[in-house]
Amino acid sequence: MSYFDAIILGILQGLTEFLPVSSSGHLVLGQALLKVKQPGVAFEVIVHLGTLVSVLVYFRDKIVRLIRSMFDSRMAAERTMLFYLIIGTVPAAVAGLLFKDFFEQLFSAPAVTSGFLLLTGLILLSTRFRKPGNQPMRLGSAIAMGIGQAIAILPGVSRSGTTISTGIWAGARPSDAAEFSFLLSIPAVGGAVILETHELLHIDQSLMGPYLVGALFSFAFGILAVSSLLAVIRRGKFEYFAYYCFAVGLLGLYIFLT
Repeated sequence: MSYFDAIILGILQGLTEFLPVSSSGHLVLGQALLKVKQPGVAFEVIVHLGTLVSVLVYFRDKIVRLIRSMFDSRMAAERTMLFYLIIGTVPAAVAGLLFKDFFEQLFSAPAVTSGFLLLTGLILLSTRFRKPGNQPMRLGSAIAMGIGQAIAILPGVSRSGTTISTGIWAGARPSDAAEFSFLLSIPAVGGAVILETHELLHIDQSLMGPYLVGALFSFAFGILAVSSLLAVIRRGKFEYFAYYCFAVGLLGLYIFLT
């Protein structure tokens, strides 16, 4: 992998981890188009680590309050949110542990990934037919979004798109669903990194430079993506990303099936 490849893929990961267009799908398609073949999933883990740091930085004040609530019984709202985050993390954790090998095999199938991008488009477009809710996050919303996050382990299925869409369908305010989705990514991505620690310990030293550059770019563009998506959701334009997913998915099917 060259530094150029790492920069392009890092930018793709940073933008698409939080924009509802599937970071895993874009990484699979991007590596296939660039003809970059990496052993294992170490590069994917490192650029995901970059976007994990970006959400930690962006929501640092809220995260500090959530941590403080564990030691302060007066912070009831933060304690409730922390409980919802734990509940929402369970489905993806169970799915990741039970079907880890199956999911990893799909990362080498760009045509399948393209098909799942079309599914992401349908999920996003469905929110157009749901009147925006006015409810704060509730337990039911957290469970629905957790199930959505588990489904989004499939490459091409957007994690942020699926979780925010399920939150909207569950009646949560779109802005609250988006914020919860970003916070929900912290244990999900952090857990995936921990599961792949052995990959990180056996990285070819010659690849360390490009990998770290990729992580740096994924971090920078991850912060940009978070702020951009929150602005889009406030304007009520969330489903517009569906058309992009349809275009990329159809293009991918054309390229990899012909």
